[in-house]
Amino acid sequence: MKLISTTRLRTLVLAIVLGSFTQLIFAVEPILIGLSITRSPPGSVIQGTQIKDAMEIYADMINAKGGLLGRPVKLVIEDNQGLPEKGRSAVEKLITKDKVVAITGSHQSSVCLSEIEVAHRYQTPYVNTNCWADSVRVKGYPEVINTSPYNFVVADSMAETLKAMKVKRVVAFAENTDYGIGLAKGVGEALKRKGATVDYKFETLDRSSKDFTPAILALKANPPDVIVMTMLPPAAYIALNQLYEQGVAPSPKTLVYDGAGMADYPDFWQNVKEAGKYMMTIGMYHPDMKMNELSKQIAVEYKKRTNNDPNRLIYQAVDSLLVITEAIRQAGTTDSAKLLDVMRKSKFDGARGVMVFDSTPGVSYQQWAAIPYVNYQLTDVNQAVGKTTLLQSPGTEFNVQKITMPK
Repeated sequence: MKLISTTRLRTLVLAIVLGSFTQLIFAVEPILIGLSITRSPPGSVIQGTQIKDAMEIYADMINAKGGLLGRPVKLVIEDNQGLPEKGRSAVEKLITKDKVVAITGSHQSSVCLSEIEVAHRYQTPYVNTNCWADSVRVKGYPEVINTSPYNFVVADSMAETLKAMKVKRVVAFAENTDYGIGLAKGVGEALKRKGATVDYKFETLDRSSKDFTPAILALKANPPDVIVMTMLPPAAYIALNQLYEQGVAPSPKTLVYDGAGMADYPDFWQNVKEAGKYMMTIGMYHPDMKMNELSKQIAVEYKKRTNNDPNRLIYQAVDSLLVITEAIRQAGTTDSAKLLDVMRKSKFDGARGVMVFDSTPGVSYQQWAAIPYVNYQLTDVNQAVGKTTLLQSPGTEFNVQKITMPK
């Protein structure tokens, strides 16, 4: 009988051990987390892409450190097309067929409102990434946790800005969605609460339209001081361009004030060019805001993978996924009830700060109420957000003197 050398025997044993270990790794069931995002029109594909990219970066960071509970994290993605009925079926599939432990990623309020009905029925944790409509919170569903900005605080800030500017007449263009109409109404209500003497009204525009000139032409004879926009791209880009083409805004008389935080979208300038100059915007991120170690790591990796600078949606996406993964880590389980209990009671060190969720019924229910925001103005074409004029940062008052009017 032929004898095996000691060296060869050791090599053989090592190969068997490593092979068994590799099989063991691949045999571990991943923790599945569902993403319902827009991957195709008519919804905002650019938003869906940003959220996907950011969450993949954070999931990779977790897996590089050994995953969760000894298991890798895997994102299961469904395209909701920005349509409520598609969102409903996407969440139904993710929960019943894919068996995900939680849902996140949604970025349009009308879609969220449809999706949370399914999450509520199955008692599945649902972390809202970017649905601003207050009605998402007012529903009071215990399964819904909100890391997103919300209309109430955005409307309050915009009203405070308009009051500080001492403008006399404001017209808002609102897309025909829960987000657009809700925010436009909210600005008007906030102006009344603050005792501002502003003639304010809003007009609802169809987000699927390609021509808003009838509404814009109506303003040419008597242009307002400010046109508030509560619209998302691509409709928002079309409206901005048509306001510029008709000479309504920007002008020495009229500024545009964006309430959707679209100025830091990667495709903003290529779509609006001169029409975006002088636009004021409320934003949830500015490079001058304080960054922590996590947000710095995310910024570097996002730039490396996409060649784009990060914006508020990148950090919102990371924070949404972080709440789910940290809840799993703290609970030591993927059980829905235990995850939700941790989410409601814990603090989470996110990319934008320490998140704590309010328990007060109403517009801030299970919402990160103290979400940071800024106001800034674009003063040149192709201007990076970091080069814009910061009109207000977290904890400071709005500085009217810094506003630049077109000549």
